[in-house]
Amino acid sequence: MEKKAFDVGVALERIRAAVRPWPKAALFQLADEGYRSTFEQLLACIISIRTYDEVTLPVSRKLFERVRTPRDVARLGYDELDALISPSTFHERKASQMLAIARQVDEEFGGVLPGDRSVLLSFAGVGPKCANLVLGIACGTPFISVDVHVHRVSARWGYISAATPEKALLALEATLPPQHWIEINELLVPFGKHVCTGKLPHCSTCPVRDMCRQVGVTAHR
Repeated sequence: MEKKAFDVGVALERIRAAVRPWPKAALFQLADEGYRSTFEQLLACIISIRTYDEVTLPVSRKLFERVRTPRDVARLGYDELDALISPSTFHERKASQMLAIARQVDEEFGGVLPGDRSVLLSFAGVGPKCANLVLGIACGTPFISVDVHVHRVSARWGYISAATPEKALLALEATLPPQHWIEINELLVPFGKHVCTGKLPHCSTCPVRDMCRQVGVTAHR
Protein backbone atom coordinates (compact mmCIF):
# COMPACT_ATOMS: atom_id res chain seq x y z
CA MET A 1 0.00 0.00 0.00
CA GLU A 2 1.36 3.39 -0.98
CA LYS A 3 1.28 5.64 2.07
CA LYS A 4 -0.22 9.10 2.12
CA ALA A 5 1.58 12.01 3.77
CA PHE A 6 0.96 11.85 7.51
CA ASP A 7 -1.52 14.49 8.70
CA VAL A 8 -1.77 14.39 12.49
CA GLY A 9 -4.97 16.44 12.56
CA VAL A 10 -6.72 13.97 10.24
CA ALA A 11 -5.25 11.04 12.16
CA LEU A 12 -6.54 12.28 15.51
CA GLU A 13 -9.96 13.07 14.05
CA ARG A 14 -10.27 9.49 12.80
CA ILE A 15 -8.98 8.07 16.08
CA ARG A 16 -11.44 10.22 18.03
CA ALA A 17 -14.26 8.39 16.25
CA ALA A 18 -12.57 4.99 16.52
CA VAL A 19 -12.09 5.05 20.31
CA ARG A 20 -15.64 6.09 21.23
CA PRO A 21 -16.69 2.52 22.09
CA TRP A 22 -13.74 2.06 24.46
CA PRO A 23 -13.44 3.27 28.06
CA LYS A 24 -11.70 6.60 28.51
CA ALA A 25 -8.31 6.82 30.19
CA ALA A 26 -8.82 6.94 33.95
CA LEU A 27 -8.09 10.61 34.70
CA PHE A 28 -10.25 11.83 31.82
CA GLN A 29 -13.09 9.59 33.01
CA LEU A 30 -12.78 10.92 36.55
CA ALA A 31 -12.89 14.48 35.23
CA ASP A 32 -16.13 13.64 33.41
CA GLU A 33 -17.51 12.42 36.74
CA GLY A 34 -16.75 15.77 38.39
CA TYR A 35 -13.37 15.01 39.97
CA ARG A 36 -11.48 17.63 38.06
CA SER A 37 -9.80 19.91 40.60
CA THR A 38 -6.01 20.07 40.35
CA PHE A 39 -5.71 18.33 43.73
CA GLU A 40 -8.13 15.52 42.88
CA GLN A 41 -6.49 14.93 39.53
CA LEU A 42 -3.06 14.86 41.15
CA LEU A 43 -4.13 12.26 43.72
CA ALA A 44 -5.69 10.14 40.98
CA CYS A 45 -2.54 10.43 38.90
CA ILE A 46 -0.39 9.26 41.81
CA ILE A 47 -2.75 6.33 42.35
CA SER A 48 -2.49 5.46 38.64
CA ILE A 49 1.30 5.08 38.62
CA ARG A 50 2.17 1.46 37.75
CA THR A 51 -1.52 0.64 38.22
CA TYR A 52 -4.09 -0.40 35.61
CA ASP A 53 -7.02 1.92 34.92
CA GLU A 54 -9.35 -0.89 36.01
CA VAL A 55 -7.89 -0.46 39.49
CA THR A 56 -7.23 3.29 39.42
CA LEU A 57 -10.87 4.19 38.77
CA PRO A 58 -12.57 2.36 41.66
CA VAL A 59 -9.76 3.25 44.08
CA SER A 60 -9.98 6.94 43.20
CA ARG A 61 -13.77 6.93 43.43
CA LYS A 62 -13.61 5.26 46.85
CA LEU A 63 -11.09 7.85 48.05
CA PHE A 64 -13.12 10.80 46.74
CA GLU A 65 -16.27 9.50 48.39
CA ARG A 66 -14.46 10.15 51.67
CA VAL A 67 -12.24 13.14 50.97
CA ARG A 68 -11.85 15.73 48.23
CA THR A 69 -9.73 18.52 49.73
CA PRO A 70 -6.16 18.71 51.05
CA ARG A 71 -7.40 19.43 54.57
CA ASP A 72 -9.67 16.40 54.58
CA VAL A 73 -6.88 14.16 53.30
CA ALA A 74 -4.47 15.51 55.92
CA ARG A 75 -7.00 14.72 58.65
CA LEU A 76 -7.31 11.10 57.51
CA GLY A 77 -3.87 10.11 58.68
CA TYR A 78 -1.56 7.59 57.09
CA ASP A 79 -3.23 4.31 58.07
CA GLU A 80 -6.69 5.24 56.85
CA LEU A 81 -5.38 6.77 53.63
CA ASP A 82 -3.23 3.72 52.94
CA ALA A 83 -6.20 1.42 53.50
CA LEU A 84 -8.33 3.41 51.05
CA ILE A 85 -5.79 3.17 48.21
CA SER A 86 -4.41 -0.28 49.09
CA PRO A 87 -5.44 -2.00 45.81
CA SER A 88 -3.05 0.26 43.89
CA THR A 89 0.57 -0.68 43.34
CA PHE A 90 3.11 0.66 45.87
CA HIS A 91 0.22 2.03 47.96
CA GLU A 92 2.33 2.47 51.09
CA ARG A 93 4.69 4.88 49.36
CA LYS A 94 1.85 6.63 47.57
CA ALA A 95 -0.05 7.17 50.83
CA SER A 96 3.00 8.85 52.38
CA GLN A 97 3.47 11.06 49.30
CA MET A 98 -0.19 12.02 49.12
CA LEU A 99 -0.37 12.83 52.82
CA ALA A 100 2.74 15.04 52.59
CA ILE A 101 1.31 16.85 49.56
CA ALA A 102 -2.05 17.40 51.27
CA ARG A 103 -0.41 18.87 54.35
CA GLN A 104 1.84 21.14 52.30
CA VAL A 105 -1.02 22.41 50.14
CA ASP A 106 -3.15 23.06 53.22
CA GLU A 107 -0.36 24.91 55.04
CA GLU A 108 1.37 26.78 52.20
CA PHE A 109 -1.42 27.40 49.67
CA GLY A 110 -4.48 27.79 51.85
CA GLY A 111 -5.88 24.43 50.84
CA VAL A 112 -5.98 25.17 47.09
CA LEU A 113 -3.37 23.51 44.90
CA PRO A 114 -2.26 26.03 42.27
CA GLY A 115 -2.10 24.98 38.63
CA ASP A 116 1.64 25.62 38.54
CA ARG A 117 3.91 23.03 36.94
CA SER A 118 6.89 23.92 39.10
CA VAL A 119 4.81 23.40 42.24
CA LEU A 120 3.58 20.00 41.09
CA LEU A 121 7.09 18.89 40.12
CA SER A 122 8.38 19.91 43.54
CA PHE A 123 6.33 17.14 45.18
CA ALA A 124 7.96 13.76 45.78
CA GLY A 125 6.61 11.15 43.38
CA VAL A 126 5.34 13.63 40.76
CA GLY A 127 7.18 13.66 37.44
CA PRO A 128 6.63 15.50 34.14
CA LYS A 129 4.17 12.91 32.77
CA CYS A 130 1.91 13.22 35.80
CA ALA A 131 2.24 17.01 36.14
CA ASN A 132 1.50 17.59 32.45
CA LEU A 133 -1.52 15.30 32.47
CA VAL A 134 -3.00 16.93 35.60
CA LEU A 135 -2.52 20.47 34.31
CA GLY A 136 -3.99 19.57 30.93
CA ILE A 137 -7.14 18.03 32.39
CA ALA A 138 -7.69 20.19 35.47
CA CYS A 139 -6.56 23.55 34.12
CA GLY A 140 -6.75 23.19 30.33
CA THR A 141 -3.09 24.21 30.15
CA PRO A 142 -1.49 22.88 26.95
CA PHE A 143 1.01 20.26 28.07
CA ILE A 144 1.78 16.88 26.52
CA SER A 145 1.70 13.81 28.74
CA VAL A 146 3.66 10.95 27.21
CA ASP A 147 3.06 7.42 28.45
CA VAL A 148 3.95 4.11 26.78
CA HIS A 149 0.95 4.34 24.44
CA VAL A 150 1.62 7.89 23.24
CA HIS A 151 5.30 7.05 22.76
CA ARG A 152 4.70 3.78 20.92
CA VAL A 153 1.91 4.97 18.63
CA SER A 154 3.48 8.28 17.59
CA ALA A 155 6.79 6.53 16.86
CA ARG A 156 5.06 3.71 14.96
CA TRP A 157 3.36 6.30 12.78
CA GLY A 158 6.79 7.64 11.87
CA TYR A 159 5.63 11.00 13.22
CA ILE A 160 8.53 11.15 15.68
CA SER A 161 11.65 9.12 16.36
CA ALA A 162 12.49 8.82 20.06
CA ALA A 163 14.07 6.09 22.16
CA THR A 164 12.30 6.95 25.43
CA PRO A 165 9.07 8.63 26.57
CA GLU A 166 11.15 11.56 27.84
CA LYS A 167 12.67 12.08 24.40
CA ALA A 168 9.27 11.53 22.82
CA LEU A 169 7.92 14.44 24.88
CA LEU A 170 10.59 16.77 23.48
CA ALA A 171 10.00 15.52 19.94
CA LEU A 172 6.24 16.00 20.20
CA GLU A 173 6.62 19.46 21.70
CA ALA A 174 8.68 20.38 18.64
CA THR A 175 6.30 18.79 16.12
CA LEU A 176 2.74 18.49 17.37
CA PRO A 177 0.47 21.56 16.99
CA PRO A 178 -0.43 22.89 20.48
CA GLN A 179 -4.17 22.42 19.95
CA HIS A 180 -3.56 18.66 20.14
CA TRP A 181 -1.27 18.64 23.18
CA ILE A 182 -3.91 17.66 25.75
CA GLU A 183 -6.01 15.35 23.62
CA ILE A 184 -3.16 13.23 22.28
CA ASN A 185 -3.01 11.41 25.61
CA GLU A 186 -6.78 11.17 25.87
CA LEU A 187 -6.98 9.57 22.41
CA LEU A 188 -3.84 7.46 22.17
CA VAL A 189 -4.23 5.68 25.51
CA PRO A 190 -7.43 3.82 24.47
CA PHE A 191 -6.17 3.59 20.88
CA GLY A 192 -2.91 2.04 22.06
CA LYS A 193 -4.73 -0.37 24.36
CA HIS A 194 -7.26 -1.64 21.85
CA VAL A 195 -6.01 -1.00 18.30
CA CYS A 196 -2.35 -0.04 18.06
CA THR A 197 -1.28 -2.60 20.64
CA GLY A 198 2.28 -3.36 21.64
CA LYS A 199 2.20 -6.84 20.13
CA LEU A 200 0.30 -7.77 16.98
CA PRO A 201 -1.41 -4.40 16.43
CA HIS A 202 -4.76 -4.44 14.62
CA CYS A 203 -3.41 -2.83 11.46
CA SER A 204 -6.12 -4.38 9.27
CA THR A 205 -8.80 -2.29 11.00
CA CYS A 206 -6.68 0.76 11.87
CA PRO A 207 -8.27 4.06 10.78
CA VAL A 208 -4.89 5.62 9.95
CA ARG A 209 -3.23 2.69 8.20
CA ASP A 210 -3.10 4.63 4.92
CA MET A 211 -0.77 7.19 6.59
CA CYS A 212 1.03 5.09 9.20
CA ARG A 213 4.60 4.02 8.38
CA GLN A 214 4.22 1.00 10.69
CA VAL A 215 7.71 1.55 12.07
CA GLY A 216 8.94 -1.57 13.84
CA VAL A 217 5.83 -3.64 13.00
CA THR A 218 6.91 -7.10 11.86
CA ALA A 219 3.59 -8.88 12.38
CA HIS A 220 0.05 -7.63 12.85
CA ARG A 221 -3.59 -8.61 12.84
